[in-house]
Amino acid sequence: MLMLTRRAMETIRIGDSIVIRVNRVGRQQVSLGIEAPPELLVLRGELQRLADGSSAGTGSSPGTTAVAAAPEAFRVSA
Repeated sequence: MLMLTRRAMETIRIGDSIVIRVNRVGRQQVSLGIEAPPELLVLRGELQRLADGSSAGTGSSPGTTAVAAAPEAFRVSA
């Protein structure tokens, strides 16, 4: 796992098309902004676990159903 230290308004780039910006740092929370292609699904960890749990028993590999069944509201806007 790569560990980085960033301050507010600094960014992290992943490849050519993903940018993560630290918007605000508080006492117990960090606010992040994520710029990514619209076809890339970006979910908070608890939403991914919820989606994986709801697809249990479908016979698909882990994560596959969650991506296919994720509502459009979860997708990153362009």
